Amino acid sequence: MTGKIRLRPATIEDADILLQWRNDLQTRRASFNTEEVTKEEHVSWLTKLLENPDRLLFIAEEDGVPVGTVRADLIDGAYELSWTVAPSSRGHGVGKTMVALAADLIASPILARIKAENKASARIAEFAGMKHDREVNGVLYYRRGALKKK
Repeated sequence: MTGKIRLRPATIEDADILLQWRNDLQTRRASFNTEEVTKEEHVSWLTKLLENPDRLLFIAEEDGVPVGTVRADLIDGAYELSWTVAPSSRGHGVGKTMVALAADLIASPILARIKAENKASARIAEFAGMKHDREVNGVLYYRRGALKKK
């Protein structure tokens, strides 16, 4: 990593690059939905996301170049984070930095669900201040902050 990472809100103009990252084979392997997504499906999903006040989507940039994305979905008083590092930016600490920046923007509790074999994302969650909570059926659950009792 040579430059400073910053986050900005995603816009519909980011649809093409987000789709490229989403359909990258390594990204799909780490995702819970491993199927490729069509452009039409993606644009529809992104449009709905950008209109939803309970969902945040950030583009991480390094020296003005997009290097990843972090999404935060508000569910029962906590934000579930998910992220993707651009294929060309993997292995340079981008993921740790961008997820930590997003986590720092959120005062509410945060959560992450990660496939157990995805060691890189587990390290990212821990770097962002989340603690391993449990593992269920090959999924690691991380959290930071107290969750509301139901």
